[in-house]
This record gives sequence, C-alpha cells and structure tokens, in this order.
Amino acid sequence: MTLRVAVQMDPIETVNIDGDSSFALMLSAQARGHRVWHYDVSTLAYEDGRITAWARLLTVQRVAGAHFEWQGEASKIDLAKDIDVVLMRQDPPFHLGYISAAMLLDRLKGETLVVNDPREVINAPEKMFVLDYAQFMPPTLVARQLEDIRAFQRKHGAVVVKPLHGNGGKAIFRIEADGTNLSALSEVFNQTWPEPHMVQPFLPEVAEGDKRIVLIDGEFAGAINRFPGEGEFRSNLAQGGHAEATTLTAREEEICAAMGPELKRRGLVFVGIDVIGGKYLTEINVTSPTGIVAIDRFNGTDTPALIWDAIERKPE
Repeated sequence: MTLRVAVQMDPIETVNIDGDSSFALMLSAQARGHRVWHYDVSTLAYEDGRITAWARLLTVQRVAGAHFEWQGEASKIDLAKDIDVVLMRQDPPFHLGYISAAMLLDRLKGETLVVNDPREVINAPEKMFVLDYAQFMPPTLVARQLEDIRAFQRKHGAVVVKPLHGNGGKAIFRIEADGTNLSALSEVFNQTWPEPHMVQPFLPEVAEGDKRIVLIDGEFAGAINRFPGEGEFRSNLAQGGHAEATTLTAREEEICAAMGPELKRRGLVFVGIDVIGGKYLTEINVTSPTGIVAIDRFNGTDTPALIWDAIERKPE
C-alpha cells in the first residue's frame, strides 16, 4: 500500500536530523514507499469546502547538510483529493493559530486521515488533558490570581511555575520555599499570557529522572529517562538535559494502562507522556510529541515503523 503523505511541520531546512521525530517519521514513510510532501501551516486555506495547502514533494536522507531534496516546485494541493495521510507536526505553542489550523484539518474527517486527530488535539492540550488523571499527578494548581498562587506556595514550599500552553521546557521557573520573587514572576506571567498558569511543588525526584514514555494507539512503545543538565532543574533535552535507557516502574505501567484505551478512542496515535521520579505524571503530549529518536538509539527499536504500522491499520 503506497500512501500520499503530507507533513505539516516547521521548515525542513532547520530540523536536527539526529533528534527530530518528524524527520524520523518522514524517513520511515519514504522507506515504505510512501510519497512525502512538506508544507507550512501558514499555507493552509479553505475555499468552497476544499482544504488546500502549498506543498512540495521531497525526498529525505540522514546526511548532514544534504538531508532533503525538493522534487519540483511548490504547488497547491487538495488535502482531501491528493493526500491520504496528514501528519500534524508543527511545533507548539498551542495558541489560536494552532487551534485554527487544527479546526481546518478537522474538516478532512472521513476523507483524509490526520494524525493526531485534530479535534482531539484541540480537546487535549498537554497541561489540561492531564488533569483527567489527577490521581497520578503531584498536587497541582491552575490559577492566575496571585493570592491563590501564594497560598499554594505557602502550603507546599518550593514550587515550579510554568505556562499552561508552553512547550520544550521554556519559561519554567522554580520559586524557593521563602517565596522570593513570586509576586514579580506572577506579574510577568500575567502580562505575557492571558490564560491561567500551572503551579506544582518542586519535586526533588526530578534528580531520578523525568521519563518520556511513548504510547502508540494507546499501547506502550518505549521510553527514555531524561536528567537535568548541570545547574538546571529542567530535564528537557532541548534545555541541556541528557537521556539514559530505562524501563517502566509498576506505577508507570499503571498510568499507561489507565489512559491507553482513552488515547486510542480519541484517535491520538502518537502520544508522549512525562513522569517524574517513576511516579508523578506531569504532561500528556499530543500536539507534536518527540523523543522517538533517542528511544530507538538506546533500545535498538524502530518506533517510527510502529507508528506507521498503526497508521496503515486505520480505515480509509
């Protein structure tokens, strides 16, 4: 079965071919004989019931400095008639632009498979969807009012404050137990973001790792354990953290079993969840999950192939 695949992602010229999950998915698709197009989300358009984008056919290879080659000029393609699968892989943040693009792609339902399901991506922002599984989370406050945040901080001591729709470990701040700078940080957050913010106790268990666990169609597929870099408390690889091979704890297996059926029901094919210290669930990443290249490097697995197996099993 040959599929026509359109990848909605950031500029292909700037990807890190040694770690980018979207690039790994493109390589895997190409290896299966699928034809791959690339387009920027800004070119999405709706007219008379048609969803179109300006896309270019390309080939990819894992060669630094020559990792892609365009096959012809950009042309306007009909994402229903010309494409079988759309991978929605542009990086967050999850803002109105992201939501608007997802709502356009949702109009392809019944004609073109979009991964992950765009309507469910809208319904499952990382730090909100996770609240459905609060029994596995650390104590959590979602609020904007300084008095609420200060009361939570006094109750729990050192806390971490982060944007509700942030990504990649950006703008995550640790406030010490004495609460110094909490009011100033609250002012900055309130001026920068219109939504509430997420506040959680600082978890010393982060020294034991912040595990990225990948589920495919609701089933466990692999994991890596990420550790903060020197002078950091954030373990994101994009923020200088490093990764090690790992296995799941009994608690993590319980978390995966609890959410797996719901992920599958929602059409969330490729999901990455984050668990600190083997027991505290902090995020469910559905917008543009990452980590599969590192997982495969440590475990000798082929996670992109598992994702394509799941996609190919989906009904037309």
